[in-house]
Amino acid sequence: MLKQIISQLTALFAQNQAALFLFAAFLLVVCALFFLLGTVFARIAFGARLAKRIADERADAVKKSRAVLGGLAAEQLAPFMPGFPCNPADARFVGKPVDFVAFPGAADGGEIKEVLLIEVKSGEASLSKREREIKACVQEGRLRFVEYRLPGQAGQ
Repeated sequence: MLKQIISQLTALFAQNQAALFLFAAFLLVVCALFFLLGTVFARIAFGARLAKRIADERADAVKKSRAVLGGLAAEQLAPFMPGFPCNPADARFVGKPVDFVAFPGAADGGEIKEVLLIEVKSGEASLSKREREIKACVQEGRLRFVEYRLPGQAGQ
C-alpha cells in the first residue's frame, strides 16, 4: 500500500510541479509545527522539573537552617542541661573550633585541677575534621600554655 502511495505521488509530481511545491511546503509546515510543539512541551516539562527542584532545595535549606539554629541554641543552653561535665559558671563559650573552655573549680574559688575543651553535639551530629584534630592533640598531650606579653608595655 505504501508503494502505491509513493508511486501515485511520484506520478503526480512528475506531471505537476505546483503539486510538488505545495507538498514540500506542507511537509515544511508540518515539520515546523512538530518542532514548535516539541519545544513548547519541552519548556513545560523543564519548567515543572525546575519548579520541583527549587521547591525541594528550599525545603532542604529550611530543614538544614532549623537544624543549625537548633544546634546553636543547644550549644548556649548546654551548660544548664543535666550531665554537663562541669559547673556552668566554670565554662566560657568560645564557639569555634570548640564550643567551651572550662576551668572546673574556678567559679567557687577552688583549685583548678584540669582544663576542659567541650564540644556540644545534638542528634546524630559527629565531630568535624578540625574537631577530631583538636581531640587528637589533647589526647596525645600536644597542648601548651603560652604567656604572651604585649610589646612596649611598662614593666619590661
